[in-house]
Amino acid sequence: MSSTGSYKARQFDLSGLKGISDETLEMHFKLYEGYVKETNKLTEKISEFISDGNVDQEEMPAYSELTRRLGFEYNGMVLHEYYFDNLKKGGGTGDPAQTSPFTKAAAATFGSYEIWKTDFVGIGKMRGVGWAICNQNPANGRLSNHWITLHETGNIAGFNPILVMDVWEHAYLLDYKPAERPKYIEAFFSNIDWSTTEKRLQKKTGVHSARA
Repeated sequence: MSSTGSYKARQFDLSGLKGISDETLEMHFKLYEGYVKETNKLTEKISEFISDGNVDQEEMPAYSELTRRLGFEYNGMVLHEYYFDNLKKGGGTGDPAQTSPFTKAAAATFGSYEIWKTDFVGIGKMRGVGWAICNQNPANGRLSNHWITLHETGNIAGFNPILVMDVWEHAYLLDYKPAERPKYIEAFFSNIDWSTTEKRLQKKTGVHSARA
């Protein structure tokens, strides 16, 4: 946040991705900037409501709607930052090395990285708009994959996002047809910055169940 308390849109240099065009990224960055702008606008309006230390009965409907909308805009801002951060400029190497911390964490929970990936990709292919997110339970190091409807519905309280994939159509529509989401998911995996996901991982792993 800036010194004035408002959020500032971050700048990401992700040119040269594999299968995700610079034109798509440019459009995506502008959409992200819109979430930052709306988050600031809603936060300011809500601050005006509570500035006198009270929300009266007449104010409650408008206050409630602004607060619910803030959840959508705020999570839209934050999830896009996670998404852009786990992509690698110029493209990645595909799947992580068998000895990598993420591969070991996935195997500890799901039995193998391949089984984890099957689950994550399967979630990404689900009908509807949303996000596929691999979270880690900080209490035991266990990984679990989740479908996040819109931005604010389905996030798991207290869990840490490790890998975030945007599967709203704006993430790939300039490059693939709506029915070609699987091709976009392949492209996404070819651009993952696994070093970023590993920085998000906590060291505590070793669980042998895919249940959250």
